[in-house]
Amino acid sequence: MENTLRADLDQLHSAGKNLSLHQTIAILVPLAVETAQRHAAGMRFYVHPSSIIRAQNHRYQISIELAHQLPVSPRDRACLAPEERAGGTGNARANVYAIGALLYELLTGDVVGPGMRRPSELVAGIPDVVEEILGKALVADPTHRPDDLLALAQALHHLAPTASGPPPPADESHLDADAGFTVDVSMSMLPPVPRSSSVSPFEMRVVESRKKPVIRDERVHELSAVKAQLESDPRPRYVVVKGGMDHGPFSAVELLQQIATHNFIDADILRDSLSNDERPIKEWEQFAPFAEQARLHRDIKAEKAALERTVVNEQRSTRGKAFFGILAVGAVLAVATIWFIKARGKKSDDVAVHGDTAVNIEMEGALKGGKKGGSGARVLGSQGGFPMLAGGQSCESAQSAYVEEMKIGQHGQADITAGQYGAILNSGSYFGGCGVPDSMSINICAAVQNGRAVGVSVTTSPPNGRVAACINSSVRRLNFPAHPKLDVTRTTFAAAH
Repeated sequence: MENTLRADLDQLHSAGKNLSLHQTIAILVPLAVETAQRHAAGMRFYVHPSSIIRAQNHRYQISIELAHQLPVSPRDRACLAPEERAGGTGNARANVYAIGALLYELLTGDVVGPGMRRPSELVAGIPDVVEEILGKALVADPTHRPDDLLALAQALHHLAPTASGPPPPADESHLDADAGFTVDVSMSMLPPVPRSSSVSPFEMRVVESRKKPVIRDERVHELSAVKAQLESDPRPRYVVVKGGMDHGPFSAVELLQQIATHNFIDADILRDSLSNDERPIKEWEQFAPFAEQARLHRDIKAEKAALERTVVNEQRSTRGKAFFGILAVGAVLAVATIWFIKARGKKSDDVAVHGDTAVNIEMEGALKGGKKGGSGARVLGSQGGFPMLAGGQSCESAQSAYVEEMKIGQHGQADITAGQYGAILNSGSYFGGCGVPDSMSINICAAVQNGRAVGVSVTTSPPNGRVAACINSSVRRLNFPAHPKLDVTRTTFAAAH
């Protein structure tokens, strides 16, 4: 219908605009009160932008006819509480979630779901209390979500008192606890507040400038932007169903690493344990591009291998035909020809082997290493009382798996000096072939044990997944002074000005 809230939002978004806080509160407070009154009368229904119509007085109200229909649009379905997605119509508790989802979309233009950002990251000047309300309303588990719509209306009214008339009085403490349960915001769809980064006492920093140019890959930039968006929520919430077994849970970034290393493909089933949404990876807007990228790399690698086999077979066939033709010429010419053919064969075979070993298809998007089956798989054993870590991890994962207590001035202090690290890492020559432009800054975190980097994380600014993956691989090939304790270094190469 043309007079629905969804139609008005689509028109607004097509012009690149969002509603102000004042406009949003003017719409939501009356809707929350109306929804509460209808539930008090025993009604159950869905609340989403396509079930809300604009009346002749230009106020929005619920269309009961539309509110009994399960929404089809993905943006409308994002307003449904997780427990509604199986088909049951909503009660007051479910529509607290719906009003929260509407608050988020009206203010930011985005919808609730994987990869969503906190409103303050998207819109300047959003009050902190907006995110407090969203954190409570968007709790995925209904047993830990409030159900008092009038309390929610009261809290929204305080954000812009002049935007609408005051709702009926309500106890706002019901948004925190009621009837023997406490609201648990740790289960909210809203990502947690980003933690400020802290440096471990056994880490060292080396800052150096470096040189060299590269062509920007727009596709990599897009994937890096999506990955950065997913990184805002580090909670392990994604489970992959493969071979009849559940794998995970993984954080979003860990899931991307699993996709990049081809452990999971686009046809595998992905479940968000917060929202209970479950469908193939290729149907998830946030993860499908990475699965497609990984599939393309597999196809390219298979085509290269097939092409190399064809070339080698044709060369061998050609050599055989040439051999019998040359025998008719004479023994001397035959000996020379045989030598020539063998030399060519060796060269051809070398090229094929080189192709096998040099083709290293990395997933673009600046992915860091993720966990592989939990900490048990990351720690191989112990040596002299020190845990021995498996390779191939991210720097942070290796540091987390290393359980020895390290404190400055005690036995846990760093065992390799900053000077020793600087001698290895400062020159930047080890990633000279990665094509790094002067305008790019690089941050490298390397967790080193027994002379090798068991964990590496690389980020670039601006983001470039291909360059980050190349540098990551280069650092893992470096040789460091050997010691059984874990040392962590963070090296920064600043952009040239």
